[in-house]
Amino acid sequence: MVGFLRVPPHKPGWHKHRPNTVLEFRRAMPDLKKTLTDKVVLQLPLSTDGQYIVRDTELPGFFVRVGARTKTFTVQADFRTDGKRVTKKISIGSSEDMTTREARVAARAALVKILQGEFKEPPKVEVKPSSEITLREAWVRYKVAHLERKRRSPATIAGYTDHVERLLADWLDRPLRELGEEPSLVAKRHDDLTVSSGPYGANGSMRTLRAIYNHARRSVRGLPPENPVTAVDWNEELRRDVAMGSADIAGWMTQAGRLRNAIRREFHLFTLLSGSRPTALKTARVPDLDLSGRILRITKPKGGEKKAFDIPLSRAMICCLIRAMRVSRMLHAEAAETWIFAADSEEGHIVEQKEDRDNVLAKWGNDLRHTYRTLGQAAGLSGVDMHLLMNHSLKGENVNEGYITRSKLLDDHLRSAQQRLSDHVIAAGTAPPKDGSPRERAWPLLPSRKIGDERLDPTPPDPRLGVPMGPRTQKPRSAEAA
Repeated sequence: MVGFLRVPPHKPGWHKHRPNTVLEFRRAMPDLKKTLTDKVVLQLPLSTDGQYIVRDTELPGFFVRVGARTKTFTVQADFRTDGKRVTKKISIGSSEDMTTREARVAARAALVKILQGEFKEPPKVEVKPSSEITLREAWVRYKVAHLERKRRSPATIAGYTDHVERLLADWLDRPLRELGEEPSLVAKRHDDLTVSSGPYGANGSMRTLRAIYNHARRSVRGLPPENPVTAVDWNEELRRDVAMGSADIAGWMTQAGRLRNAIRREFHLFTLLSGSRPTALKTARVPDLDLSGRILRITKPKGGEKKAFDIPLSRAMICCLIRAMRVSRMLHAEAAETWIFAADSEEGHIVEQKEDRDNVLAKWGNDLRHTYRTLGQAAGLSGVDMHLLMNHSLKGENVNEGYITRSKLLDDHLRSAQQRLSDHVIAAGTAPPKDGSPRERAWPLLPSRKIGDERLDPTPPDPRLGVPMGPRTQKPRSAEAA
């Protein structure tokens, strides 16, 4: 005997068959019924396998469930719903947290609620099939998992956002499955966007939709396997003819020299001399410049931080950066501690590089990158050298080019090539006018200490006001800043 429990006589082989389910335990010990008290519950041995129950003889449906670690008061009863009998079981609490009397009172209250049907299971919420994912849901997943997590540039994310949330706004709550089953809808939308947003905008929005659909298809197998964008007849996209030749540089230098903001003037010049993407140069930091090593580290190029690379600097490029930092300290002292091309913006650096093409500066941005590549050819640089200077991957017909290690050519070969190209640009831009008249200003050969000089670098009038800008003096630091 174990306490008050009557254990059936041992049978041959009993020790080899230990019950491991409630049903087997009840078959082995069929009379586990007792008036439950604190003392009785305390004497119940913990189960070594599975669970067993001891029912209360006073309150039908009330029992204690004994497991390997705990003893739980439980109540069970039946009720009818829609003509069907349903069994409901509710745990009242642990024997360590409440007495048997308290558990019996709670059990009576729970039994009343069960019999009244208050524990009727709520209707199951219909789960939307995964194939019903909308464009909005797929876009959010793609934006977070593919764009933000892979640290795509803000400009790239903004472009995708514009395609989805502006050009495809009326499709945001439409299931992707509908588009997959009716590719003609996508083809028609491309035709409509070609008229309203132009051929390039229409193609761009369809590329974005194609990427989102492919990304969603990986996790939502209910979508039609064929991307609906395959139905699109793409608009022809011609490479823009925006580069300048050697004969055009002198006129551009004159326009750039007249810019009222000297920092922007140097920014455009450095874009031309380096051939870098403007977005990467805007965030160039002072610590990224190594004057002793004559390199500028581009930490966030296209493709993210993993594509970071060093630009070898020619003498003209170093002078350009020094002038930019000097003017930045004069106009934006605090921001100039961090950024090379400082500005009065929330970020502290140049954010927008656009100029009026008709009245201020004809070429800027990627136009200068195209010009860099064009002038590199005119200066006699090889295609491989231009690829390396512009940080392009080598995918030529010669497979041996893939074995070239850029960093090993940086200190000598690439810097020499960079110097050769810069010399060509500066020579073309500072040539005297063909009519024999003197050049308008000494820039871009101007020393940094002569910026704003009345004779060598006169400040052009503000085109908005028609009056010259006052002398460039550093603002005194406030008492609080000091």
